[in-house]
Amino acid sequence: MKHALLTTTILAAAISGSAFAKDIEIKVQQVDAQGTAAELGSIGVSETDYGLLFTPKLSDLTPGLHGFHVHQHPDCGPSTNDDGKVVPAGAAGGHFDPTNTGQHLGPYDENGHLGDLPALYVDNEGHANTPVLAPKLTTFSDIQGRAIMIHAHGDNFSDNPNPLGGGGARMACGIIK
Repeated sequence: MKHALLTTTILAAAISGSAFAKDIEIKVQQVDAQGTAAELGSIGVSETDYGLLFTPKLSDLTPGLHGFHVHQHPDCGPSTNDDGKVVPAGAAGGHFDPTNTGQHLGPYDENGHLGDLPALYVDNEGHANTPVLAPKLTTFSDIQGRAIMIHAHGDNFSDNPNPLGGGGARMACGIIK
């Protein structure tokens, strides 16, 4: 896993040079059953020849790997599921899947959700600063009018053994304008 993170970091640096340009900035907030709470920072998004580069500048997150996705709707408010339970940021809908693949296959498999991004790495101090490259997303128009979501747990880029990579609860969200 460390090798993958190092590779991603090196690739991101090679693509964008020594400074990461922020062509779009997405403000990210913690989410709970009442809506959005504390601001956690922002994520810059840049267009590159290799896909969209997401450069987080986030803090106050739980250390480790987290599922990271573009979701369907530009709304970070709560919703109620079929069982009557409140889902934080549920109004964002599911992973962005414009061709209705219905499959969570990660950021590198063309047969899955378009909104599947590489996992977000959070260091032991709760900071996320490692850029990730999303090769299936190529222009800002691919993501504008959507939401960015950070999940409580990691992502295995599969629907097995748990649906949607096992990322679990939605813990942070931002609207992509």
